[in-house]
Amino acid sequence: MKKIAGILVATTVLLLGTVVLIAQNPAGQQPPRGAGGGGQQAPPQPMSFFVTSVGKGDGANYGGLAGADAYCQSLAAAAGRGMATWRAYLSTQGAGAVNARDRIGAGPWYNARGQRVAMNVAELHGDTLDQARMGNALGKQLSLSEKQMVINGVGDMPNQHDILTGSQPDGRAYTDAADHTCSNYTSNADGRGNVQLGHHDKQGGGNGSWNSTHASRGCSQPNLVATGGAGLLYCFATN
Repeated sequence: MKKIAGILVATTVLLLGTVVLIAQNPAGQQPPRGAGGGGQQAPPQPMSFFVTSVGKGDGANYGGLAGADAYCQSLAAAAGRGMATWRAYLSTQGAGAVNARDRIGAGPWYNARGQRVAMNVAELHGDTLDQARMGNALGKQLSLSEKQMVINGVGDMPNQHDILTGSQPDGRAYTDAADHTCSNYTSNADGRGNVQLGHHDKQGGGNGSWNSTHASRGCSQPNLVATGGAGLLYCFATN
């Protein structure tokens, strides 16, 4: 009798376990992909945004927009993403002024590790009140170089968080008479001219802006280093 009773108890426990499993997985629902069900996780998104790992070394002189774009393209190619079309996030001034936000495509954009940094131009710049309140995902840990490396920021030696943009916070060009672009990225003059800078780590400068925090002390490489940067650029894939 004891043996029969033991068998009945074991059978009851087994049946209860089966009922619990059915309740947790109604109608034979399959587990999501990559959740232990043998499915494949979706491949990571290809890189479509990066901070240049090193500046050109000639201050703010990149040879204009075309030279800056070519620099982004060359670094992307070295990282295996040369098939995409790359643009430097830069605005220009004067006749035929260009807005940085208008030349980087529509998004979404992903860093070198496949992490999304912004869904579209509006989210990137906080065009609506809700978008401005939420902010984009850029910051030290996501604003990576094309080599998947974190760029030095506040607290690191040397600090290199200044990124050339020549732009207002909304990503548009300045319309006053002052120089905010080091002569549209053709000047490396020491102590003369300025270029507007953003902070890739969103730290310091009083407003934590990724694209428009303060001006440089001049246009030469030493001027950019002294301000807290290395002449780095933001690069975005347009396709």
